[in-house]
Amino acid sequence: MSRTVTVAATQMASSPEPAENARRAEALVRRAHREGAQVVLLQELFETPYFCIEQDERYFSLAHPSLDNPLVERFRKLAAELEVVLPVSFFERTNNAFFNSIAIVDADGSLAGTYRKSHIPDGFGYQEKFYFTPGDTGFRAFQTRYARIGVAICWDQWFPEAARAMALAGADMLLYPTAIGSEPNHADLDSRDHWQRTMQGHAAANMRPVIASNRIGRETVGRTSVTFYGSSFIADETGAKVAECGRAGEDVITHRFDLDRIAAKRAGWGIFRDRRPELYGALLGHDGRG
Repeated sequence: MSRTVTVAATQMASSPEPAENARRAEALVRRAHREGAQVVLLQELFETPYFCIEQDERYFSLAHPSLDNPLVERFRKLAAELEVVLPVSFFERTNNAFFNSIAIVDADGSLAGTYRKSHIPDGFGYQEKFYFTPGDTGFRAFQTRYARIGVAICWDQWFPEAARAMALAGADMLLYPTAIGSEPNHADLDSRDHWQRTMQGHAAANMRPVIASNRIGRETVGRTSVTFYGSSFIADETGAKVAECGRAGEDVITHRFDLDRIAAKRAGWGIFRDRRPELYGALLGHDGRG
C-alpha cells in the first residue's frame, strides 16, 4: 500500500494583534483540515507583524522560551484535535540567545523537535541579524505520523546545501515558512519569480516536493514599508508548481502526493546513487578551497 499524504500551504496578513493573528492562523489550519490536509504549513513569524523591517530593541519582548510558549501550546492542542502535523514558527528566547525557530508539532500534539533558522539575512527592510542568533540545530528530517519532513526558514531557502542536507537526512518533502516581499531600497526589483524558481530547483534536484508559505499585505515599521509577495506554492518532485496562491488574499492550497511512488522514481533516477561527496570539499570553506 502506498504512503500518500495531503499537504497544505497557507497565507495571511499579520496584524499588530497577536491574539487575532493566532485566531486567523487557526482558522486557516481548520480550513486546510476540512480540505483533507494532513501536514499544514503556516508562514514565518505569523503571530506578529514582520518587526525585522527595522531595528528596535522593544521587539525583543515578543520572544518566548520554546518550552513555555502559549502560541506553541495552542497549536499543539489544535494538532492533536485535528490529527494534523503543524510546523509552528515562533520567536524563541533561550537565556541570552534569541532565535527564529520552528516547533515541529506531530499529529498527536507531541513535539517532534525544533529547528532554528541557520542563515540570517541583513538587508534593508530585512534586518534580522539585529534580532536573531544563527541557529545551532543543523538541518534535520523530523519523523511525523504522515511523513518525514525537512523544515527550513525563509532565507535558508536560497541555499541548495540546506535542501540537500535535509534530503540526505531522509526528508520526504521540504517545507519553507517565509516572509519575503518588496525591496524598500530597490523599488524596481521584484524577486518573486526568482524566489519561487530557487525552491523549485531544490525540488527538482532532490526529487522531493517543496511547500512554501509566505505572508501577504503591506507592513510598515518606522519609515520603512515592505509589500509581501504572497504567492505561496506547492511544487512536485520535478519542480513543477502544482498549486499556487495569488499575490494578495488569504488562502489555503492543497495537493496529495504518493511518497512511495516518488521514492521509487528518485531511486531509479540515480541522483543520489551517483553523488561524489569526496569531490565536494570546496563546500567546506568560504573561499572554495575547503
